[in-house]
Amino acid sequence: MNIIKEKVSVLMDKQNMEKYSSAVTLSDMEIFIFPELLYSLVLANIMSPIIWGWRENSWFKEIDSMSQYRRVIRLKQFIMDNFDFNLDLETWGLTTKEKEIARFESFLDEDIISRSNALFGYEGDKYYFDIDIRKHFGIDKYKSNIIPYWKTESIEAMEAFKYKDAFKKGAGECVSISTLYAAALFIICKIPLEDIYLLATPLHSQNFIDIKDGLLTNNRRLVTKNMWFNGTELTIKAQRAMRNEQITIVSHNSGYIHEIYPNATIDIQSYNRFENKLKKFLVININYEILFNFLRQENHLQNCFQIEHAVNGKRRYIGAEKVYTHEKTSSFRVAKGTLDKLLSEIDENDFYSEPLKDRIILNKFNDYFKAHKIDFHNKNIMNKLMEEIYCPHINKNEILASLFEFCNLEPRLPGKDKVFIKTESIDLTNDMEREDIISYLESIRVKNTTADLAFYAYRDLSRTSWDPFIKAAIERNPVSIEGCKKYSDDKVIHIMENMSNHSIYDCSRLAQPDEVWNYGRGDGLERAICLANILKNRNSYKNISINVEKDNVTIILDEIIIKWPSGKGLNGNIGLKND
Repeated sequence: MNIIKEKVSVLMDKQNMEKYSSAVTLSDMEIFIFPELLYSLVLANIMSPIIWGWRENSWFKEIDSMSQYRRVIRLKQFIMDNFDFNLDLETWGLTTKEKEIARFESFLDEDIISRSNALFGYEGDKYYFDIDIRKHFGIDKYKSNIIPYWKTESIEAMEAFKYKDAFKKGAGECVSISTLYAAALFIICKIPLEDIYLLATPLHSQNFIDIKDGLLTNNRRLVTKNMWFNGTELTIKAQRAMRNEQITIVSHNSGYIHEIYPNATIDIQSYNRFENKLKKFLVININYEILFNFLRQENHLQNCFQIEHAVNGKRRYIGAEKVYTHEKTSSFRVAKGTLDKLLSEIDENDFYSEPLKDRIILNKFNDYFKAHKIDFHNKNIMNKLMEEIYCPHINKNEILASLFEFCNLEPRLPGKDKVFIKTESIDLTNDMEREDIISYLESIRVKNTTADLAFYAYRDLSRTSWDPFIKAAIERNPVSIEGCKKYSDDKVIHIMENMSNHSIYDCSRLAQPDEVWNYGRGDGLERAICLANILKNRNSYKNISINVEKDNVTIILDEIIIKWPSGKGLNGNIGLKND
């Protein structure tokens, strides 16, 4: 049992303790159960000095003179250059379905969790059955009840990956990158918070940015509307979540909406605006360029088409599949503006003097689409288009169905059959400085749960109760425990004692034990809590006390007394008594 006496003390019931301790560890499962946590990490990143420090980087020099879109592109390249995508099982360790179900059984029914969460049986549509989720993520080598924690990293933890072996720069998983993007879009690009929406599906997290025609973040990359319909392999990957999954959570500065829960706190007008903009982003009219892009994606249909081209003043013909194959090694694309240049690179011997039998000449659709505006819901127009599409290799209805699906995606958003509860929005403005933002968030903590949780995600123990942090530290940090499994108690103490005395967090903010272990560094207090986690989980009967006095920490392990320096400026006692 944890007995804590410190500067800030807040009495919490069991349910609040789970929620507030989850703000510390921020696993995908915890965010699914407590949707407020998604935006609390955005706010924690906004409070962090790290992103504010980026403004001094020469890469962002004169960024304020750029258009909103150019600012975002500038930020994207910075993130691409400085962070990798990382989603392995080793970083934050493993847990079990039984343990997590027991934690959350008072919040959600097990059957609902199994149908809605990727780690508890959910496999989405046919796509996810085909790829076999457990094999895809490398979990198939463990028993079926074993699942990864997949904790979401703060910006500090993301940057600290550079201290891990085999990493040369920062890293993070999809939720980490999406919340980093949201914070950096606000701080660096000065995009208003009300124009940024966070979207979480059972297997992915990304953002929709309401500028121009809309932008989607997808891990480190950005996807514009034109890119969404370009038919490339990267875009196909970016579309997976939206095409195959239910969007579980939409989070915004005004609140959130969750597919499972009956109540929503997001402003209904903001949600309507988002829904309309996203749906518009995901639909495009068919034209000559889009047909090219469609065939790039649906490459099994390329052998239904041929392309006509003038070679030395004579009409020549070539199978579409050959042109698309050549595109992969060319700087030109199968596109209206560059098709002729691409074709001129292809060896003349690959062309035929006569049209290929049973193939549709792709070029004719340039004039056809100029004369006919395609409406997929107009039967007469679609019948005319079907007359133009004849290929014995495949049913023309199948081509049209695939084309419609390519041009029209209906996102599965949380329904509006909710009770929309009016809550105070997070009203940060782009002219506020970091200190003003922290003061503002402090001022609304009592009436805004997300703002309150943000300080726990921010890990500032001078502004929060210590209980949730210690609960998370002792219950949800398996990597440090496993890493020291082969060592004696004395050896573990020696390792912790000789670890670099530097924290990845500034001031009175603390790293969790597995962050200390993974990055091989920690303030004396952080290392003391990491040591307590290892020894307490090794022997639950062991009495452990940690006394913090501003510049030093004393660890009492039964009769052993250890003193380490601490620069966190905290005062308090942590007592872990035997069970």
